Amino acid sequence: MAIWLDHRSKVIVQGMTGTEGRKHTNRMLMFGTRIVAGVTPGKGGQSVTFEEDPIPVFNTVAEAAHATGANVSVIFVPPPHAKAAVLDAIAAGIELIVVITEGIPVADTARSYAAAQEAGVRLLGPNCPGIISPGRSNVGIIPPSIARSGHIGLVSKSGTLTYQMMFELGDLGFSTAVGIGGDPIIGTTHIDCLKAFEEDPETDCIVMIGEIGGDAEERAADYIRDHVTKPVVAYVAGFTAPEGKTMGHAGAIVSGSSGTAEAKKAALEKAGVKVGRTPSGTAQLVREVMATRR
Repeated sequence: MAIWLDHRSKVIVQGMTGTEGRKHTNRMLMFGTRIVAGVTPGKGGQSVTFEEDPIPVFNTVAEAAHATGANVSVIFVPPPHAKAAVLDAIAAGIELIVVITEGIPVADTARSYAAAQEAGVRLLGPNCPGIISPGRSNVGIIPPSIARSGHIGLVSKSGTLTYQMMFELGDLGFSTAVGIGGDPIIGTTHIDCLKAFEEDPETDCIVMIGEIGGDAEERAADYIRDHVTKPVVAYVAGFTAPEGKTMGHAGAIVSGSSGTAEAKKAALEKAGVKVGRTPSGTAQLVREVMATRR
């Protein structure tokens, strides 16, 4: 089992003809992802060849979905065009839209998020590494070399820490790893992933990676306390961050005691979550939990 993505998922790459789209399409294909089409307005009728296999390019997602039956799209388009790409995918009835693009204006993300909510579409990102279900499918930029199938569910705001945690726990493996992104507005939250992992019979332990700023981790702690029965281990990046300074992601800013790593750690521990102070320490906590499972 996996959440939201498996071997049956048919994937469209919006922006496949660009440099980044082409590079990551090749990587996804090598992992075994079923990429069925690319979309670039004005280039419909062309194709891009990977390992001697041509993949057709369409002008719109609606055309690509109609021709291929695709239900997932991943977006590698420049920030000024990202909103239009998302709205195109939503209008075509795509079920899961993964937005890799960084630097999208917050107003554009807000419009995309509202449209996705209204249509009942799952939007992942923006500014995220994507989602991977090892042994099944990989949609985004998560390196396949660190992905092994197992029973840990991972949700992370940080792309880099997603990769590190997958590397640290590579021998145990993951059911699904989800990078949700760290922008002020994102389509899928920690809570969305916690709910899905709680319902997934193949996920035994959930790892949640957060960071300073905002109250997403505190809200996740409340949800865990009331709704999650599986063990949760967490790491909050930013224990040494200076107050009042934006750190990395646009949403990572601390004001007073609100949004600090210590405050988030306290909220999570109050909900019964084990919290590590370093990524390696967090991985060790996961190992201890997994030693008692299955």
